[in-house]
Amino acid sequence: MALILAKLAVSIGVVLGLSMLAERAGPRVAGVLAGYPLGTAILLYFIGIEQGIDFASKSAVYAFPGLIATLSFLYAYFLASRRCTQLPVLPQILLCSLCAFAAFLGVSWLFQLTEMSLTQAAIILLVAMFVALILFRKIENESILNRVRLTKSVVLLRAALASLIVLIISGLAAWIGPRWSGLLSGFPVTLYPIMLILHFTYGAGPVHTLIRNFPRGMGALWVYILTVSLGYPVMGLELGTLAAFGIATVYLVSYSTFVWMRRKSVQASG
Repeated sequence: MALILAKLAVSIGVVLGLSMLAERAGPRVAGVLAGYPLGTAILLYFIGIEQGIDFASKSAVYAFPGLIATLSFLYAYFLASRRCTQLPVLPQILLCSLCAFAAFLGVSWLFQLTEMSLTQAAIILLVAMFVALILFRKIENESILNRVRLTKSVVLLRAALASLIVLIISGLAAWIGPRWSGLLSGFPVTLYPIMLILHFTYGAGPVHTLIRNFPRGMGALWVYILTVSLGYPVMGLELGTLAAFGIATVYLVSYSTFVWMRRKSVQASG
């Protein structure tokens, strides 16, 4: 029971924080920060607690292709949302979600058939991130103009979505071995509820912005998973997780600083 409560507390806090950030700082910023290793870290950490360090370390290798499945999930959601604009919002969300889940499970199934090393998995994800940056660059950024007041019902909806997804995926992962566990750890646990909330509240536009900017923050996920896979057997679960978060934070801060400096330079030259 304590472990379940811990899962709920962590996942709810992360989803509520990111969704409020999407409203206040904009979905563009939230999309980049969604690449921070939150959902993947939650799942790998709790898999490590429940199944052991060796299991979690092996799962981390397949978290790399699991993130390729997540990119497929996001792109399928985007493509579907462009083609069902005439539908009411709930059917839109349902259709987009079905297409996205089909893409995620299809890509995951293909990868689970393949034996791969840590090096191979890491390189494949880097290539996929580069391709996603090119594909997603065509998606337009859209800001949230009229924010919905943060009522108790909105908070409860966000909390329920986060709780349900984390409990289902972490519960399944415990039974299906390290390969599928790693793939499922790549599922956008914290991002998907935010997409649903934004789509239902503001329409598909802000969701597209979230999707467009997600690959830009994925370097933090890449270094996090690599550190976990190498660090768990050496440093243990707690220290390995802290080290991975530290390296991911350094990456994300460095990337954000680089983008800010480049933008300032462009403005100054203009």
